[in-house]
Amino acid sequence: MGRDTRSAGSVSRSALTRWDTSLLAALAAVVVVAGVTVDGFASARNAQFLLLDVVAIALIALPLTLVVITGEIDLSVASTLGLCSAVMGRLWVAGLSLELIVVLVVLLGAVLGAVNAVFVTRFALPSLAVTIGTLAAYRGLAFVVLGDQAVADFPAGWTDAASSGRPVPWALVVVPALAVVFGVVLHATPFGRSLYAMGNNAEAAAFAGLLVARAKFWLFVVSGAVSGLAGVYWTLRFASARADNAAGLELAVVAAVLLGGVSIFGGRGTLLGVLAGVLLLGAVRNALQLADVAADTLNVVTGGLLIASVVVPNAIVLGRDRWRRRRSDRGPR
Repeated sequence: MGRDTRSAGSVSRSALTRWDTSLLAALAAVVVVAGVTVDGFASARNAQFLLLDVVAIALIALPLTLVVITGEIDLSVASTLGLCSAVMGRLWVAGLSLELIVVLVVLLGAVLGAVNAVFVTRFALPSLAVTIGTLAAYRGLAFVVLGDQAVADFPAGWTDAASSGRPVPWALVVVPALAVVFGVVLHATPFGRSLYAMGNNAEAAAFAGLLVARAKFWLFVVSGAVSGLAGVYWTLRFASARADNAAGLELAVVAAVLLGGVSIFGGRGTLLGVLAGVLLLGAVRNALQLADVAADTLNVVTGGLLIASVVVPNAIVLGRDRWRRRRSDRGPR
C-alpha cells in the first residue's frame, strides 16, 4: 500500500513538472508567434505595458495559490481590491497622507480576509459559498463608501512610479520579490509542505497534528492583505479610485492559478507554474487586444483557458495513475 501511494505521488509530481514545462514552452511560442504576426507586440513599450497589466493578477495569485492548494478558494479578491480602492479615494479626499493611506488600506484588506477566514475556519462553511457572498458584499460596500464618483487627483509622483517609474515601476520590483518569498514558503519550508497535506486530506492532516484551521485562517488574511496592496497599485496605476475598479478580475486570477497547474481540489501545484500561467494569460490577452479583438471574445478566451486548466492537468494525472496501476496489476514478467 505504501509503495502504491509513493508511486502515485511521484507520478503526480512528474506530471505536474511536465505541465509547468509545457506552460513555459507555450508562453515562449505565444511570444514568438505574436511578436512576428501582431504589430507592436514585440516593442519594449508594449512589453512593459503587458507586465504592468498582469501585476494585479500576479499579486493576488501568489497567496491564492496557497489557499487553493489547501483545498479552499477565495473569490472575493477583486471585490476586496475594489473596496480598498474606494476607501483609498475616500481617505485621500479626507486629507490623510498617502503613506498612511497605503498602510491602512493593506490592513483593511487583511481584515476583509479575516472575515472570510472566520466563516470558513470557525463556522466550517464552504469557502466557495462564503467568498461568493463577500464578493457581492465587499463590492456593495465599495459603492457605499465612494458611490459612482472617481477620485483622480493623486500626486503625479505616486502615479508615475506605479505606471512608468524609472528605471522600472515599483510594482515590477515588488512582484518578483513577493514571488520569491511565497515560493520559498511553499516549496522550501515544513509549513509549505503541510499545505499539500491539508489539500489532499484535511482530516488526516489534523490527526497528524497539523493546525489546519489556523493555517487556513492566516492564508485568507494574507490573501486579503495582498488584495489590498493590489488595490493600491490599481488605483495609482490608473490614477483613479473607483468602486468598480477590477470588477470581474477574480475570473482572470482563478484562471491563471488553475492554468498554472494548481488543482481545484487542492493538494497539487507549484508557484512557478502559476507565474507561467499569469504571463501566458496576459500575453494571449495582450496579443488579441493589439489585434483589435472584441472584449467579449477576450472573455470567451479567458473562460476557455479556465476550463482547459481544470480539465487537462487532472486528465493527465488520472491517465498516468491508471497506466501505473495497470502496470502494477500485470506484475513482473
